[in-house]
Amino acid sequence: MSTSLFEIEQQASRLPPDDRAKLAEFLLESLQEQIFAEIEQEWEREIARRVSAFEAGEVFTIPAQDVFNEAKRLVQ
Repeated sequence: MSTSLFEIEQQASRLPPDDRAKLAEFLLESLQEQIFAEIEQEWEREIARRVSAFEAGEVFTIPAQDVFNEAKRLVQ
């Protein structure tokens, strides 16, 4: 037999304030874990897309030293 959301809410509302805060933090972290997992998957797809484009010669690169030199020039 499963507990309904209403029953959980009722039980949670009777907890001491510190325990309610801990429960709220736990629930928010559990949501963030899902969000972070989705973001990580999106980054993996983006990385794969960029690597493929690079390997196919569809993008050009700039040597890091050139970028650093230009950044230094702009700051001075």
